[in-house]
Amino acid sequence: MTAFDLAPTLESPALRLRPLAASDRDALHAAASDPGTWAGHPARDRHLRAAFDPYFDVLLKAGGTLAVIDRASNRIIGASRFYVPPDRPESIAIGFTFLDRAHWGGAVNREMKRLMLAHAFQTFPEVWFHIAPTNLRSRRATAKLGALHDHDAVLDLAGMPAEWTCWRLTRAAWEANDDAARAVPAR
Repeated sequence: MTAFDLAPTLESPALRLRPLAASDRDALHAAASDPGTWAGHPARDRHLRAAFDPYFDVLLKAGGTLAVIDRASNRIIGASRFYVPPDRPESIAIGFTFLDRAHWGGAVNREMKRLMLAHAFQTFPEVWFHIAPTNLRSRRATAKLGALHDHDAVLDLAGMPAEWTCWRLTRAAWEANDDAARAVPAR
């Protein structure tokens, strides 16, 4: 794989994304504690501490996970992760993303993805997203970025093989879909 910083600090006027730290456990759980956040997700009980703590441990151990911080409140409002896709080791993927429901509705997710995609597209010509087949909310949000469903696969992304819908976003598709993307320097 090309040299790539899996755990950068990325900032916009509204958000700061920085590497997840062990000391973020309670703050990230607070962001994840609304059962509605996980209602359409395969891990519907992740709002419970007993289900959240193993998830947090996986994110921390895997690396590439970024805490998403609302700069106005200086509060952690979610997380997202860069990782190398097991079926596309020459590429990069973004996933394991969630936001506190108070920040749903597009603007925060789009800004978070702009920051992450700008970073990724400095090194890679495409970015992959792996989404559980039943997670319709994430599938719709990913399609809004300009990504296209490419294929389905059984992949081990977090210690257990599972079925995923695999979405591919090229730099050209992102630029065509998002004016802010055009500000990213070509490489």
